[in-house]
Amino acid sequence: MTVSPVRRREILDALRRGTVPAGGLDVLAVGLDRFVPTVDAELDATAAGGAAFKAVRGEYGSGKTFYARWIEQRALHKGFAVAEVQISELETPLHKLETVYRRICESLRTSAFPPSAFRPVVDAWLFGVEEDAATAGGVDEATAEQVAALLDQRLGEVASATPVFPLALRGYLEAQNAGDERTAEAVIAWMSGQPHVGAAAKRVAGVRGDIDHFLAMGFLQGLLAILKGARHPGLLIVLDEVETLQRMRSDARAKALNALRQWLDELDSGRYPGLYLMITGTPAFFDGRQGVQGLPPLAARLSTSFSDPRFDNPRAPQIRLPAFDLARLVEVGVRVRDIFAEGSAAEERVRELADDAFLSDLAVAVAGKLGGQVGIVPRLYLRKLITEVLDLIELYPDFRPRDHAVSVRVEEMTEAERSAAGAASPLTPDDIQL
Repeated sequence: MTVSPVRRREILDALRRGTVPAGGLDVLAVGLDRFVPTVDAELDATAAGGAAFKAVRGEYGSGKTFYARWIEQRALHKGFAVAEVQISELETPLHKLETVYRRICESLRTSAFPPSAFRPVVDAWLFGVEEDAATAGGVDEATAEQVAALLDQRLGEVASATPVFPLALRGYLEAQNAGDERTAEAVIAWMSGQPHVGAAAKRVAGVRGDIDHFLAMGFLQGLLAILKGARHPGLLIVLDEVETLQRMRSDARAKALNALRQWLDELDSGRYPGLYLMITGTPAFFDGRQGVQGLPPLAARLSTSFSDPRFDNPRAPQIRLPAFDLARLVEVGVRVRDIFAEGSAAEERVRELADDAFLSDLAVAVAGKLGGQVGIVPRLYLRKLITEVLDLIELYPDFRPRDHAVSVRVEEMTEAERSAAGAASPLTPDDIQL
């Protein structure tokens, strides 16, 4: 495989830190081939004005975050904007949609703009409106009235449900045209859901208060329209770790599950053309009474039968990730070794000393440290492979990896890894949330 130096560095640096790389996941994806046709078909249908939903289930360490970012990368290649939101009971509870919307805007990115791409996307859309207004008027530069008229026309459907969205957008445009950067920045912050925006900026835009639960969904509809006009055919939103809902109080959990059900119903009704919504969670969340089963209407929408993994339906509303076995773990190790060797000054030594047989032995050894639970091994295995094997082979000509045991320390493990290793940390008073 041929990987550019920039992508190679990004992939290896992320794996050294024990995190999922932001890009280059196509070269690391193992066992996901059967999902490709369905994922691409769903993204294409969404780009054509449809909407899609997918629930991804898997145990801790099964690769849900990797899978989500792999789809994010495919979406970016198709021109989509993407946003990834970590659901948490304190910082981003699912039932507070105004907070979820704010996190979407904060993490919004495109192939051209990193997070937060909200303002660049709005600017690109407004530039297109100004250009089209000038062309329609047969002039070099359109007047403010012509631009405002075309703006209202293109956001007509959004305005009928959420009139404050185009109102705020006009306020932002007026502040920009007046050279009032401070006000423009404040208005765009308010539009992206940020709280505590000054009253003076709100008066300029003609708005009041903060974006609440109901406005948030209208503003999401406006964001989709803006993205479409800025030549982004759709938006992929990933709500990761929704299983945290199980730890909430019963009333908050019920509200969160109902918010998710409402979101799915509105997707089906066509309110969000161009939106691909994905959630990830553990089997316990989808199958337990503390999760999806606690709201029967939502459970019915997500209901999917699972029997023989060979015949799982990738088109179903809920999919499960295939179990990670040693063969797949070694295959990922081989790919990482090849990526490393391709840009190494000691390529021959890397391939010779870290051959396939060694990678297999290392996989068995690391899995053994974690109680043989291969599903949660990949993160630690790849981190050890790079930092304690490949890097040292390249740096020290006399280093022989088979002469040195790879260490696995408790402090570098995640909670799930410590639990698998039988070294879960004891509960302390500081761990108890009041």
